Amino acid sequence: MTSGNLLTDNPELYEARFPDPDRLAGRWAEDCLRRYGAGSRVLDMGCGTGRDAGHLHKAGRTVTGADLSETMLAHARAQHPGPAYVRADLHGFDLGAFDAVVCLDSSLLYCHTNDQLDGFLASCRRALTPGGLLVAEMRNGAYFLGRTDLLDTPKVNAFIWQGTAYRSTTTLTVDRTAQLLRRIRVWMSDDGSPPVEQRSAWRLLFPLELRHFLAVHGFEVLDLYDGPGPRTEPPWREGQLPGSATDADRLHVVARLNPLTHH
Repeated sequence: MTSGNLLTDNPELYEARFPDPDRLAGRWAEDCLRRYGAGSRVLDMGCGTGRDAGHLHKAGRTVTGADLSETMLAHARAQHPGPAYVRADLHGFDLGAFDAVVCLDSSLLYCHTNDQLDGFLASCRRALTPGGLLVAEMRNGAYFLGRTDLLDTPKVNAFIWQGTAYRSTTTLTVDRTAQLLRRIRVWMSDDGSPPVEQRSAWRLLFPLELRHFLAVHGFEVLDLYDGPGPRTEPPWREGQLPGSATDADRLHVVARLNPLTHH
């Protein structure tokens, strides 16, 4: 069994596995930016294949998309042109001045340790103009307090891409000591290639903990809620306002950098 990140190494496969034809994530982010009057310069941190960065560009913003994967960035430049795409690590970056930082699809949760989270937020603080926004969307650590429905059974997903049938089996486990949600995903395909095992993890961040980290770095939380959002059930629709609960499996935050915060 070979090990690698099949989706990161194959951006087209990623977009086939996680289709977003209506650009829900990008539209949701743009809605947040509009609601709080963000300026035009946006950094999409963990931009992946560039779909959301491309949408924000088409909405009239000056976008920089940043990711650690050169393969993803090459795909983004070719398929979702308009933004500037750069390689950067979300644990620490210095990419210029922005009016907003967007961090979607649990990218923020690749900050596994407190030091990494501090590094991300300190970088955001440096990057943002006074009053700038941080808009993030991720899994909700609080969902796993007493709930095991996402942990009990391996989740199987099957789809066909370019004539090949793919099947992924995903198992989630909670590492309580490290406060991580660990994921093992095994990929099989009917083209004779060996199975691929992929391991990754997300930080389990709790709503009050997130509020504390943001406050320490000079951010004021404007919205913190579980839905509606681009990956909730039912998904967010144009014109819907943020909720107030933080109980379900997704967490959405909009925070403003205090204008008096020293960079």
